[in-house]
Amino acid sequence: MIGRVLLARALRSFADGFIAVVLPAYLLALGLGQLEVGVIGTSTLLGSALCTLAIGRWGYRFSIRRLLLAAALLMAATGLAFAGFGSFWPLLLVAFVGTLNPSSGDASIFMPLDHTMLATAADRTAVFSRYSFVGSIAGAAGALAAALPDGLAKHVSLLDGLRIMFVLYAGVGIAVWLLYLGLPDPKAEEHKPAVPLGPSRATVWRLAALFSVDSFAGGLVLNALLALWLFQRFDMSLAAAGAFFFWTGLLAAFSQLVAGPLARRIGMVNTMVFTHIPSSLFLIGAALASSLDVVLGLLLARSALSQMDVPARGAFVMSVVTPAERPAAASFTAVPRSLAAAVSPSITGAMFAAGALATPLVACGVLKIAYDLALYAAFRRVEAARAGSAA
Repeated sequence: MIGRVLLARALRSFADGFIAVVLPAYLLALGLGQLEVGVIGTSTLLGSALCTLAIGRWGYRFSIRRLLLAAALLMAATGLAFAGFGSFWPLLLVAFVGTLNPSSGDASIFMPLDHTMLATAADRTAVFSRYSFVGSIAGAAGALAAALPDGLAKHVSLLDGLRIMFVLYAGVGIAVWLLYLGLPDPKAEEHKPAVPLGPSRATVWRLAALFSVDSFAGGLVLNALLALWLFQRFDMSLAAAGAFFFWTGLLAAFSQLVAGPLARRIGMVNTMVFTHIPSSLFLIGAALASSLDVVLGLLLARSALSQMDVPARGAFVMSVVTPAERPAAASFTAVPRSLAAAVSPSITGAMFAAGALATPLVACGVLKIAYDLALYAAFRRVEAARAGSAA
């Protein structure tokens, strides 16, 4: 079961990897502006947040397998619709109801469902690290695939080449659906059905509030928006941007392999905080640098640290709630994050359109540092207390 979940994650991340780079180029090729790119980014995250909220509120009535199959079909439909439409309003609607992910992580409705299935593992931090690792590796490979439209330039127009990428995205959705077909029959599952939040409600909402600050900050610099920033500020080509995001994804992937052993040594909260703060400082430095080489170097250094908190965060949430609450906890910590992140791309698009290219990156770094300090102050003793009671 875990193997199928990880493979499906890899396929989805491969598709997300090239979509994050291709999406702003596609929208610009259609004649849309920077603000419209930001608004569509907001729409994708807002739709995912509301869908995830519905799963957290009512999803426990259905089997996880059925929900995953439905989400995979929605992914296929999203790719075909984006390839077929060419004007702002239809694309905005598809972005809202579909599964496009313009970020570097799994911000879609799949994430809380996957986390629920993986939470049954004995060593949750290690499994969540593998989950993040395969996603980052596949996302990096997907970023390289973003150069495909340039390679097809001799045969089709750039716009048609970009549309082909969305058809490929739909094909990945079908492949994921076939994988989920092989998951265990829900009637044969032995665990108790999930329930809404109960005794862990206060803890989950405290975490959700903190995570929303982090996600609002991250939404200011989604991969799609960072690609747009590189296109606009340094006139970077699609192929060069794809190669850059390949290396950022690769660094993020290997850093996540370290997250499990590091969390076991210093704790999950310390792993989240003490790797996150330096990455935010690197981002602020990149925003203020004028040389492309320096900028890329700082962004690569950021990528080596910025995702190490992801597996520790997922494992920490699963460790502070009861087993029956895990699906609801995964959803209710994901929803405020998605809602907060949904606001940010429009703000970044407006800042870019106004010529304030560095402002979103600096704001992202400052807000993330504030989040890290607040998380450390609120939860550094919780993990130690639970470890003591378990002993």
